[in-house]
Amino acid sequence: MPIKHYAFGLLLFFTIQSARAQESLSKDVDYAYLDKLIAVCKANYPKIKMYQAHIDAAETGVKKAKLSYFDIFNFSYLYVPKNDRATPVSASFPFTYQFGFFVNIGAILQKPAMVKQAKSELSSAEYDKQSFDLNMEAEVKKRYFTYIQKKAVYRVRSNASLDVESMLESVKKRFEMGQETLEKYNQMLVMQTDHAQNLLNTESEVLIAKSSLEELVGQKLEDIK
Repeated sequence: MPIKHYAFGLLLFFTIQSARAQESLSKDVDYAYLDKLIAVCKANYPKIKMYQAHIDAAETGVKKAKLSYFDIFNFSYLYVPKNDRATPVSASFPFTYQFGFFVNIGAILQKPAMVKQAKSELSSAEYDKQSFDLNMEAEVKKRYFTYIQKKAVYRVRSNASLDVESMLESVKKRFEMGQETLEKYNQMLVMQTDHAQNLLNTESEVLIAKSSLEELVGQKLEDIK
């Protein structure tokens, strides 16, 4: 068979395999597993923990601001021993104990604003975390879909590489029987080498995509069931 027939057959094979890859890519996506990856990311990613710590600190600030209302009031008492002649007792208050209750009017006016500010800081911290959570969720999905895509491309190229190997073996036998030229045999060798290199590159891309996804979730994908 002339080499152009092999080339045409190989081109047709790649076209069919690419179409199949596009059709089956959505079938490779496991949305339940993707939800697990997002949950694990939110539990492990350090910056998410940092935003949660900001919320916890802001909640504490709100509680402190509310409790500070008690600072408005001051209570005091004075104890005067009956036998202490050095300390005269007022005729208006001829008691052994004297009590005092004071209210800080300025503090009364300040406290509502302080509580409002603390609540605003809490809301801001919560919005920051919600925004970051959405960004992280989108990034996990992006890297997961990229990983699935790279795996699908690797699968297609792996199958194509096997087909090239089969075609090369056929051309080799024809060459050994004198039915094929050295030039065409060398062309098939070059084609086989190119596809082998492409397969290695694709495998590397799969590993990089996997590592990129694991960077976000904080553990190996094999450990997430």
